[in-house]
Amino acid sequence: MDAYLIDAVRTPFGKHAGGLSHIRPDDLAALPLARLLERNPWLDPADIDDVILGDTNGAGEDNRNVARMSALLAGLPVSVPGVTVNRLCASGAEAVVQAGRMIRAGDAETVLAGGVESMSRAPFVLPRPDRAFPRTLDLVATQVGWRLTNPRFAPEWVTSLGECAQRVAAEFGIGRAAQDEWAVRSHELADAAWRAGRFDDRVMPVDSVTRDESIRPGTDTAVLAGLRPAFTPDGAVTAGNSSPINDGAAAVLVSGQPGEAPMGRLVSAVTVGVSPERFSIAPVDAVRKVLTRSGLDFSDVAVWEFNEAFAAMVLSCLHELPEVPRERVNMQGGAIAFGHPLGASAPRIIIDLCDQLRRRGGGYGVAAACIGVGQGMAVVVHVD
Repeated sequence: MDAYLIDAVRTPFGKHAGGLSHIRPDDLAALPLARLLERNPWLDPADIDDVILGDTNGAGEDNRNVARMSALLAGLPVSVPGVTVNRLCASGAEAVVQAGRMIRAGDAETVLAGGVESMSRAPFVLPRPDRAFPRTLDLVATQVGWRLTNPRFAPEWVTSLGECAQRVAAEFGIGRAAQDEWAVRSHELADAAWRAGRFDDRVMPVDSVTRDESIRPGTDTAVLAGLRPAFTPDGAVTAGNSSPINDGAAAVLVSGQPGEAPMGRLVSAVTVGVSPERFSIAPVDAVRKVLTRSGLDFSDVAVWEFNEAFAAMVLSCLHELPEVPRERVNMQGGAIAFGHPLGASAPRIIIDLCDQLRRRGGGYGVAAACIGVGQGMAVVVHVD
């Protein structure tokens, strides 16, 4: 049995401390779940076999299985279960892929999948002290990056993701100017796609937020050139050529029945591992492996989506994948512009990929993401 993406909807991606920051992550995830039910009245909610959501933090209000909590808040029957998965930046794609595997295996017929992250509301945590009656207590931020790191890890493994991506890019001769140019491209294409109405049917308004808040129309390389390096004093990675901190949620209806006009069909998915400090080029191995597994060549792929954690990361992957035409990558912008609410980002690129293929008349597309701690994921979809 094939697995089809029937419909999808997401919230706008709010900026840090922006228009969605007052919404708990379980409430945030419930919004697109409920909207999917409204958009598909033919679907009996009691027939949904599972709800699978990706969520990266899990340390605050999204603890205790945010998928199950969000399903209940969305009004789904108590008989519909939910499970939360964490593959860091590819968590939401993992949720969609797991939904497809359940359907292909015959374990489910209809699944709601997607992801959520409220980075604005990520809490500080207080580690349990190693001894009784400690004299000091240190709060640890859970918003992004490593925390409570195991001392047995090699030091290079726990270097910040931005610095790791920067080092790999430097190996390939990818400097500040190229990264800033890619960031400007991302904002220009994202703004143009919004103005062209390409997200009108996919992004639901939430309160007064009707558009992704991190897109900066008019950004140019002169502006970005004035920003300080974010990770090392002489580095090339800055806040301007990195994805920002965001809040958002996305949901996808996955089914074994194609219906009249599905968004697309899940063809194959691959996750690979690399040394943690080289996470930024892990998508390279994932892309090559998923194409081989799908029986496809690079020339068979019409559209590519690489989740833009950093411009350094995308450009490093493209350096190692010369077969990928750059003009077909992130054709309506990427996470540097849209934002990167960790659990919700990968579903966004899968949704956008299907919609772009539909506008082009169909074909194959590949969505790829780098993942912290040294992993990469690639998903192949097909649109008739």
